[in-house]
Amino acid sequence: MPKKGVKKENKLEFPVMTRINCEKYRELKRLAGNTKDETVSGLIRKIIHDRPIQVYTHDETMDLLMEELANLRGEIKAIGININQITRLFNTYPEPRRKEFYAKTAFSEYLAIEAKIGRLLEIISKLAKQWLSE
Repeated sequence: MPKKGVKKENKLEFPVMTRINCEKYRELKRLAGNTKDETVSGLIRKIIHDRPIQVYTHDETMDLLMEELANLRGEIKAIGININQITRLFNTYPEPRRKEFYAKTAFSEYLAIEAKIGRLLEIISKLAKQWLSE
């Protein structure tokens, strides 16, 4: 059954057969494995038709770094929630002693978040150097 909507001049109707050595086949198979949903035949068609080939790589060294970034995000979010709750309590009570207590508590939470932000910026600057140098 012919595909609908394919123009006659764009239709792929002539098969081309060729043989390659084992080394070249492995190279094409590896390259096809790094492209998204691509077979060796589809890869060869893209090469013949001069279409761009997108290769996706996975850097396993980044896994721990990404895990640390996710943990930092969770910790910063939790500290932010704590600061919001303390601020609500600060604004609830009019007594100066209670306000002073909640202000000190919020400041200690701020100091905790400062260390997390420092580590976050350290990681981001390393990533920027790595990614922008390429």
